[in-house]
Amino acid sequence: MVSLFCFVALNLAAAQAPAAVASQSTPTTPSSFRDEPKPGQSSTVQPPKPAPVISPEMRGDILMARKMYREAAEAYKEGPKDSAVLLNKTGIAYHQMLELAPAEKYYRLATKVNREYAEAINNLGTVYYARKSYRRSISEYKKALRINPKSASIWSNLGMGYFARKDYKRADESWQQAMTLDPDVFENHSTQGVLLQERSVEERAKFHYFLAEGYAKKGQNERALLYIRKALEEGFKDRKKLQEDPAFAALQDLPEFKQLLAMEPRVL
Repeated sequence: MVSLFCFVALNLAAAQAPAAVASQSTPTTPSSFRDEPKPGQSSTVQPPKPAPVISPEMRGDILMARKMYREAAEAYKEGPKDSAVLLNKTGIAYHQMLELAPAEKYYRLATKVNREYAEAINNLGTVYYARKSYRRSISEYKKALRINPKSASIWSNLGMGYFARKDYKRADESWQQAMTLDPDVFENHSTQGVLLQERSVEERAKFHYFLAEGYAKKGQNERALLYIRKALEEGFKDRKKLQEDPAFAALQDLPEFKQLLAMEPRVL
């Protein structure tokens, strides 16, 4: 914070210095040659506009972008104590540091201020997910979706919860809904904002296989092929299933699909 304000002050000084030099070196113009103000014009010199004030939220957002999460949390705390948005963002800052207890505390405070704050309720679900309390995470995601059923990110999180419980049918249904609302939902990689989208998963090969199925069902063949490749690289071995899965029927004659089945991908 100190360095930021010093930077502003230095720049203001630098901006004023040339003007000061110019006023000393420029000869004085006689008053008879000076431009007289036109009728209706004020001769008063307008004062410079004050520098914009950086709010605690803006400062916190800047620090979050720099991945200075602890400093961001402290900045958010300087803002209004009854702001659900700031309380939620404080929770996210702690969450990024994997400090789940304070993250949960601030998400709960945000939901007390605003009981309809779907993003904070979703984020509370991600705390339970991180603790492998998947049933409770699903409960929070469903609660958030009752408030905001159009959130693709929350639908994807709900799918993650079901997937972790090996309820693959409901996981696939949730991800299908997420893809319908936002085809790019699994391509987004934001680490800021007010809503967390879960990315961690244990059975990565199977997870990528399900995403490949989902994109194939939506007719997004390029992404389906991408996730088939990822599944194979993560150790998916049932290539016969890839050939027999009805979701991949439209891919069977594509050279790229045949190449994926024939190659021996490097397992990461």
